[in-house]
Amino acid sequence: MLCSSRVAQLRVVGVWVVGFVAASLIGSVEADAQSVANNPYHAVHGWEQMPNGWKIGVVSGVFPDPDGIHIWMLSRCGANHCALSDQDPILKFDLDGNVVKSFGAGMFSFPHGFFLDQEGFLWVTEGAPAGDAREVEGLRRGLGHQVFKLTQDGEVVMTLGEAGVSGYGRDHFNGPSGVVVAPNGDIWISDGHRGGNNRIVKFSKDGEFLLEVGGGVESRSGDPGSFNDPHDITMDSRGRVIVADRGNNRIQSFDQQGNLLSAWTQFGRPSVVYIDTGDVIYVGDGMSDARWNPGWERGIRIGDAESGWVTAFIPDSEIPTGTGVEFLGVDFQGNIYAGEVGRQRLVKYVRARP
Repeated sequence: MLCSSRVAQLRVVGVWVVGFVAASLIGSVEADAQSVANNPYHAVHGWEQMPNGWKIGVVSGVFPDPDGIHIWMLSRCGANHCALSDQDPILKFDLDGNVVKSFGAGMFSFPHGFFLDQEGFLWVTEGAPAGDAREVEGLRRGLGHQVFKLTQDGEVVMTLGEAGVSGYGRDHFNGPSGVVVAPNGDIWISDGHRGGNNRIVKFSKDGEFLLEVGGGVESRSGDPGSFNDPHDITMDSRGRVIVADRGNNRIQSFDQQGNLLSAWTQFGRPSVVYIDTGDVIYVGDGMSDARWNPGWERGIRIGDAESGWVTAFIPDSEIPTGTGVEFLGVDFQGNIYAGEVGRQRLVKYVRARP
């Protein structure tokens, strides 16, 4: 019997693609594989202690502070949207769940992507695509379709894109969903969210357009190196750019020149991909079901970012309420903080055993 970490390397169109053996057995084999996967975590609810009577709502980004005793989170203002709220979306917690700093009220409409770079700057994307109902309130306020670089006091030091204007090209985005910054300052953005530009874009540290991969009008595609709803983007220690190509039920990785290196299908339908300092990969799948990814179970898959081996699986065992885990981050102790969209909550997963 195959397990979820047993994969074969298949040569496809000149690219090494890592996938399950015997694809014809997807329905039975993969479901069984997930049921026996190792789960060394237990869930903790209510970890966050919110001030001012606030609720945390949807958490769309989590990063540990380099000081090791704080965690930064991006929330959607107690619900799944910020345009009608005066709550701060950027929150700094201590490890006991207390908010020690917050800011950003009125700055974003539908905050989506989040990153803390090596210089300590915070990055936020506005992820509502053109024509989506979640875009409307933002447009009324001149918000949307931008990427922000902020200090840890909330000062905006750079923006990319034009506020409230969607588009395609070097100067516009359509619901940018994720952002990651390389050690040299280069900026990678996944653009965009559901029905957006279906590309990843690279800028210099000064905001100069360098290259794109995929993209274009009606560009949704399952071809190697193309995208269908690139929902998140990150980078490993080797500088590989890792993309959660959610609509294609795969993770794709690229080098710094935008060349495709691999496509992995063993992580389900990935909404978020997070890689820690030890190159452990954490992938949140909150959408697998009979409609979007038959035969797969929702949850969090954990593995090795180098080989793609899946070593642990945290199942979403509750009755589905909308989508599940679409965002997550990991602290330096290995605890996972997962943002669930349908239930509009944060769940902390504590590692119970080695």
